[in-house]
Amino acid sequence: MTLTTADQVPPADPLPATRAALASHGRTGFMQEKLPRLVTSLAAFVPMAALLAIVGVLAWKALPALGYNGIGFLWHTAWRPGNAYANPVRTGGVLHPVGASYGALPLVAGTLESSVIAVAVAVPVSVGAALLVVEKLPRRLSSTVGLFLEVLAGIPSVVFGLWGALTFGPFIARDVAPFVAGHMPDVPVLNFFRGNVGYGEGLLTSGLVLAVMIIPIVAATARDLLRQVPRLPKEGALALGMSDWEVARKVSLPWARAGIIGASVLGLARALGETMAVAMVSGAVLGTVPTNLYLPMSTIAATIVSQLDGAFTDGTGYAVRTLAEFALLLAVITLLTNIAARVLVRRVAGTALPIGRGV
Repeated sequence: MTLTTADQVPPADPLPATRAALASHGRTGFMQEKLPRLVTSLAAFVPMAALLAIVGVLAWKALPALGYNGIGFLWHTAWRPGNAYANPVRTGGVLHPVGASYGALPLVAGTLESSVIAVAVAVPVSVGAALLVVEKLPRRLSSTVGLFLEVLAGIPSVVFGLWGALTFGPFIARDVAPFVAGHMPDVPVLNFFRGNVGYGEGLLTSGLVLAVMIIPIVAATARDLLRQVPRLPKEGALALGMSDWEVARKVSLPWARAGIIGASVLGLARALGETMAVAMVSGAVLGTVPTNLYLPMSTIAATIVSQLDGAFTDGTGYAVRTLAEFALLLAVITLLTNIAARVLVRRVAGTALPIGRGV
């Protein structure tokens, strides 16, 4: 029997099924490819956005203080909150207490000097500890020492500050500083290491406490870098008759040099911004640049945290705006330090080192 044209069944329309398959594939492709890419792209911009937001808020808050203090703020030493009982005055459109004046030089000097002391002490100790852990200690003992380094890195800064104020600072003032101050030659450059050693609060104690705090950061990073040095170059150096120290100096350390510099910069950044520990052991003296290694001082971060409550009592808001100016200055110092460190790391890593271009 032959079917007529009217009796034939029309073929099914493939378009709805195709559209459904394409839609399903599109949703799957978005979930598997585009969505992760979008999320990671947004996450990559979060640190930059946070930094810009912080700097922008600090600049906005500090703008009146910047206009009133001027560029001389950087080298002035005075710290005078002004007369809180007199009627405030307006200078250049900025309302402030009578006689208010602030200078950043003592705080910048204290911040940089304590951080330099910390890095100068911590980096050699950290690299030496990393070499000992990687090259000399048995595996089990090496793991134990590494665990202690990680635990030390997790101790809160206020604990370091209390230890420094109660135990370490008095020990330095009683048993270490008198020996150093008494045996330094009386020459202009070394006079900085002479003088009254005080009672354990000051620049030396602050720098050494900061050194103890950043040792775990630098040591743990240097340890991981030294573990990546291939064994073949070290064994070849030993076969040529080099001592262990020569192998470390000519093979291991050059291999990890750029990474160790980067780790040192991380420690320096921690020292520049440390607050509570320094506030507890520095002596919190404002308006004076320390003339020897043992005098009390303060840093930008420690001053901000110690003066913030008092600044809120200033009805004109000028004290808070000045603290925002100090915070902005600290952010600029940290940023410039990191830029200089990146340039140094790239220059060092560009000399055909095995670990690449660095951070």
